Amino acid sequence: MRKGAGTAIVGASAVAVVAAVGYGVLTGNGPLSPASDECTATVDGHSVDLTLEQAENAALITAISIRRGLPARAASIALATAYQESDLYNIDYGDRDSLGLFQQRPSQGWGSEEQVLDPVYATNAFYDALAEVNDYEGLEITVAAQEVQRSGFPDAYADHEQDARTIASALTGNSPEAFSCEIDDDVDSADTTLLDTGLTDRADVVRREALGMFGDLALGGFAPGGVSSGHIEGSAHYEGRAVDIFFRPVNAENQKSGWAVAHYLMAQSDRLDIKTIIFDDRIWTVSRSDQGWRDYDAPSGSGDPVILEHRDHVHVDVVE
Repeated sequence: MRKGAGTAIVGASAVAVVAAVGYGVLTGNGPLSPASDECTATVDGHSVDLTLEQAENAALITAISIRRGLPARAASIALATAYQESDLYNIDYGDRDSLGLFQQRPSQGWGSEEQVLDPVYATNAFYDALAEVNDYEGLEITVAAQEVQRSGFPDAYADHEQDARTIASALTGNSPEAFSCEIDDDVDSADTTLLDTGLTDRADVVRREALGMFGDLALGGFAPGGVSSGHIEGSAHYEGRAVDIFFRPVNAENQKSGWAVAHYLMAQSDRLDIKTIIFDDRIWTVSRSDQGWRDYDAPSGSGDPVILEHRDHVHVDVVE
């Protein structure tokens, strides 16, 4: 179920990470969307289905690991932990005073109730503790998770290892086009007035969210007052509804980064009212979201095929 205009990530996290920001939208007590709306990660033949709320939280956990420069293994450990502790929901209850994605206890020094219920704060707190675990990359996921959590059920994290590795591989971009969402495309209309950035409010939310989660990205496709050239006829760029996120030059590392951002935006597509995502000659549209990523039919012309096929940038546009 589409929820109307998206909400940007706002507020600074108290954990010392360069530009981590609060994620106030994800504070519910369980799935908010019908079962027909879901996301799927598939890697090496193993598939994991997530509700939209689970996907939003999983993507946030993974994006923070990327922002911090952590290995995919750290994301796998964090995801397995959050799976066991909260089923990837930001719950406001738990055993004794446990709260949030990681069921952190304010009485045990994890932070205030408000802080541990902020998914960004909670995730950074988890990674801070994980970084103190000697050689955590070489440990079994369940062992590393237990070193942080000190749970009464230390073996339970192992139940989620395969799912966590699959989701982490997809959302870190290590597995291209391995994550997609099927969502309802029924969205309320919104104000299309251009802001000072030259974007509509919905598109500017996407711009701010991408920068908030991933940092100093190279953005384009918009300008104060709007743009009137440089794109194909009928482009959403001309209406201020589109942002391009560049990953140049085209190489393996930048392709991984591009897929990480594309998958993150996919996970947030319902919340942010995203209509289209294009990257690396692949396209996803909300109107055909049941088909996942598809071949992109690049426009014919004399332009650079790298640009025309979106090999060097993620294009994202929002609904009207």
